[in-house]
Amino acid sequence: MMQMLAELSVESQIFYSVLFFSWIVYTWEAYLSNRQRKIYRTTTHVPAELGNIMDAETFEKSRLYQLDKSTFSFWSGLYSEAEGTLILLLGGIPFLWNVAEQVLYRAGFSAEYEIIHSLVFLLLATLFSTFTGLPWSLYNTFVIEERHGFNQQTLGFFFKDAVKKILVTQCILLPVASLLLYIIKMGGDYFFIYAWLFTLVVSLVLVTIYADYIAPLFDKFTPLSEGDLKEAIENMAKSIDFPLTKVYVVEGSKRSSHSNAYFYGFFKNKRIVLFDTLLEDYSPLNKEGTDDTSGNENTELKSKVKNLNKKQGCNNQEVLAVLGHELGHWKLGHTVKNIVISQVNSFLCFFLFAVLIGRKELFEAFGFHNTQPTLIGLMIIFQFIFSPYNEVLSFSLTVLSRRFEFQADAFARNLGKAKDLYSALIKLNKDNLGFPVSDWLFSMWHYSHPPLLERLQALKVDKQN
Repeated sequence: MMQMLAELSVESQIFYSVLFFSWIVYTWEAYLSNRQRKIYRTTTHVPAELGNIMDAETFEKSRLYQLDKSTFSFWSGLYSEAEGTLILLLGGIPFLWNVAEQVLYRAGFSAEYEIIHSLVFLLLATLFSTFTGLPWSLYNTFVIEERHGFNQQTLGFFFKDAVKKILVTQCILLPVASLLLYIIKMGGDYFFIYAWLFTLVVSLVLVTIYADYIAPLFDKFTPLSEGDLKEAIENMAKSIDFPLTKVYVVEGSKRSSHSNAYFYGFFKNKRIVLFDTLLEDYSPLNKEGTDDTSGNENTELKSKVKNLNKKQGCNNQEVLAVLGHELGHWKLGHTVKNIVISQVNSFLCFFLFAVLIGRKELFEAFGFHNTQPTLIGLMIIFQFIFSPYNEVLSFSLTVLSRRFEFQADAFARNLGKAKDLYSALIKLNKDNLGFPVSDWLFSMWHYSHPPLLERLQALKVDKQN
């Protein structure tokens, strides 16, 4: 293979190296997934070490759910890889760039309007990826998730949500992309510094406004009502000097019965968000007998309750334990460390981009012989040339994330929440049909959170706290 590459032109070497590495990565991922699928197929009885935490019925449900997800992931991944390869081999990127140019001409703009040209290209690329990904998304939502009792969406809700996502994404992407391209083109020799600073500011702004202005466009957020839970959350936050200002409950049950919790905000303005499906006393999935006051969507939701385990979610003490874990990430500086790592990586990538952007052979390798658009340069370098580096970085961050998760568990344990976190992890695993048995290599490469048994073992010593 290497000898064949050596006989090709520099442009062809770059092109086929990108394709070769892409398929190497895909083959590796497929191999890992196959190892894990074998676990799903062959582990049909609850292992002895799990006997006290998982019943046979839940174990079988989670096994079948994860097996379906893994099989779906195999076929969707194969399609995605084949589609990407065909796009490169058939010159799909320069073709779409030329289509965008024709749209530009019909709108009365000449080729010198590169930024507008780039925005049209981005819009067309988004529409193409949305169209080709739609059947997979529909199948995942209305077959896989529906079959296993997680989907709470109607078809109308799904399409309304999809259109809304496209509009919101474009309203953010297009202005940000146009400003970034302008900075790169006009920034001179040190444009990479200005581009990095710009992306830093944009990321901080988006993190700040997301939960207040963007997320409410898709889900309903309501303040957590006064009561024992809110008082306990505020007291726990105060005990570790977490500057909590508000606690929200998000109506995640309209979309899915999966559960989650997170916090956001900078400096002295922190907010906590709890999914209603996380709260045993809040989840509408536990309330079959309530009156229908919210129309057909609520009726649809209640009609699916019979497919779910009764009493979804955690009790108040378990919710506090989960939040103790999440607040541990803040107290131990994990959030700041992740931001620093992200920004150092971003700066390095922009610096290397500045070094490579003038290489004409990079553009020629992907079919751009007479032009070197900045946006295309960003795509080629960040998506293709940096691909090996991105794989190494992703694995390193996965390893670091698992370390952070153990540390956050230990923080909750030191707050005296070991017993409640222990039971909460079991409940959440059951509610989300997580399969507690994993192949060691698949787990090492993919799991940003440690496997359930490893987390429980770390908590077990002090479970009686």
